[in-house]
Amino acid sequence: MWVRLRQIALVARDLAQITDDLHGVLGLEVGFRDPGVKVFGLQNALFPVGSQFIEVVSPIQEGTAGGRYLERRAGDGGYMVITQCDDHAPHKKRVAELGIRKVLEADEPEYHIMQLHPRDTGGSFLEIDFQEGDLSPDGPWMPAGRNWKAAVRTNIVRAIAAAEIQSPDPAGLASRWSQILEIPVQRDAANNPAIRLENATLRFVPAEDGRGEGLGGLDLVAVDRKAMFANAEKRGKRVDDDLVMICGMRLRAVDA
Repeated sequence: MWVRLRQIALVARDLAQITDDLHGVLGLEVGFRDPGVKVFGLQNALFPVGSQFIEVVSPIQEGTAGGRYLERRAGDGGYMVITQCDDHAPHKKRVAELGIRKVLEADEPEYHIMQLHPRDTGGSFLEIDFQEGDLSPDGPWMPAGRNWKAAVRTNIVRAIAAAEIQSPDPAGLASRWSQILEIPVQRDAANNPAIRLENATLRFVPAEDGRGEGLGGLDLVAVDRKAMFANAEKRGKRVDDDLVMICGMRLRAVDA
């Protein structure tokens, strides 16, 4: 069985501003806006990054889960780690065995979703989904609509290599996610606990920015590092030679 990182969701107060930043710094284009998220009191924009996706959601009414997350983490930031698997049944069974609550579960003809409760997982929302049909890395993905490939732009970045989840207890959180995903914890080059998915790494690091536990960063495979950082410099988003900040997220440029 495999599990791959397919989508990252961010939450922002100003969707238009973050959309402009992701386009202006990383060269990404909006591939889909899902009218269905309105039922959750949200609006969204979804950007393909190669065959993966960065989604930005923003509250359009009071009392939404996204709005509460913005309050809890004191501003824009990471929201969800959304994975794709090749067999949903074993993951459903494992989640039931661990007694983990589900925020959302649905089995549609083409798409099966299982969104886990962050109080039971820790870290952030963790979602394990299954897409019927073509399971190749660039196969269909219902949350991105049917025409997302027309929006793929890989001239500056081409993939998400890692998601960075911060916690007061990185090792404990990694162990919990390892139990859920049934993938062993390893150590990365910096000795952080890490879980290696089929196409990306989940890295668990200490929470040191005063914002508490949550999804705090992404590693992006850079095609044109010079353009990325020149764009970030113009917008005041550059932190150092490897890092920019957009939507409260540490975005690191890495090699393939």
